[in-house]
Amino acid sequence: MATDRLEPFRNQNYLSLETFKRDGRGVQTPVWFVLRENGAFYAYTEAGSWKVKRIRRNSRVRVAPCTWRGNVIGPWEVGRASFVGGEEERTASGLLDRKYFLKKIFNLLARLRRHERVMLRIELAELPR
Repeated sequence: MATDRLEPFRNQNYLSLETFKRDGRGVQTPVWFVLRENGAFYAYTEAGSWKVKRIRRNSRVRVAPCTWRGNVIGPWEVGRASFVGGEEERTASGLLDRKYFLKKIFNLLARLRRHERVMLRIELAELPR
């Protein structure tokens, strides 16, 4: 994967994650993310959210850098989302904790409210040669 496709995402705080309904319509949501050196994006969210339900049905997603309000500020890229656990989840969660101070507070609130969280890995689709 060409690293120039990742450049618009570097030094950004929000990623617009577009997931798809059964009828094909896209739903965009701004999320916190980290970009790993392997080219994968990691984001976390509540396990019962609609975006998680849509990803379980259809792993195809689109991502673009955006503002905290979800206004897209860069090019869209197509990718696949999957759910991760174990060491990969702990590593990604630690990186998100370092990048976003408020995440620690949200983690505490989620635990108190007994809301399960999931970690997403988003990998960009390979471009045709």
